This record gives sequence, structure tokens and C-alpha cells, in this order.
Amino acid sequence: MNSLNAAQSHSVLKDIILLVIRIFIGFAMLSHGFPKLQMLIEGQKDFYDFLGMGSQITLGLTVFAEFACSILLILGLFSRIALGFLIFTMVIAGFVVHGADPFEKQELSLVYLCIYLMLMVFGTGRFSVDHMIEKRKRANDW
Repeated sequence: MNSLNAAQSHSVLKDIILLVIRIFIGFAMLSHGFPKLQMLIEGQKDFYDFLGMGSQITLGLTVFAEFACSILLILGLFSRIALGFLIFTMVIAGFVVHGADPFEKQELSLVYLCIYLMLMVFGTGRFSVDHMIEKRKRANDW
């Protein structure tokens, strides 16, 4: 009986840790996305041009990932889709935009990438909108 209670407490602890990581990393990325959102609103053209799409389109896609998807991640809503965009953005930032730079310039985007990959594999936990939606779907299946 003792081991059953321990397993449940580890499960709750895991979900709390996933929640804390999700909220922290979401707000941390918002601090990078918000200045880019301001750049987009002001119409600044000085941004990396990915695959010749134009700097404004690239900036818009980056704002979508770093700002909108970070909000979705904080809420735990459409998390895997949001994480897909965030992972792609960090791969491009780490290996393309800063690919020729020293490791110190790549490091932050690679740290974000690793955390996003971890969240993609382990999920966002019990304390997320996605979990509530899934729980409601399962209840309606009965």
C-alpha cells in the first residue's frame, strides 16, 4: 500500500514540475518574442531572411512561434503543435541564424530546444488545458 501512495505522489510531483517548467520557459520565451512583436508592429525590416521568404514574413513567423506559441504553452493548450513551432524556431535560431557564431551565441537557443524536446516527449502534464480536454473526451466516450 505504501508503494502505491509513493507512486501517486511521484506522479503529482512530476505534473507540478512539468507545470513549473512550462510556465517558466513560456514566460522566458515571451521576453524574446515581445520585442520581436514590437518590431513587427513598427514595420522594422532588419531581421534574418530565412529561405528568401523576406524579413517581414520571417519576423512574423518568429513572432508567432516565440509569442503566440509561448502563450499556448503556458496554458497547456495545443501544446504539441505549439512545441513543434517552437522547436523548429530554435533549430533555425541555433543552427542557421547563429550557426557560424561561437557557442555562447548558440547556447540559449539550444537550451530552449532541449527543454522543448523534453516537453514534447513527456507532455505538459495533468495541469494543462490539453489534459482537461482529453479528460472530458474520455468521459464523453462512456
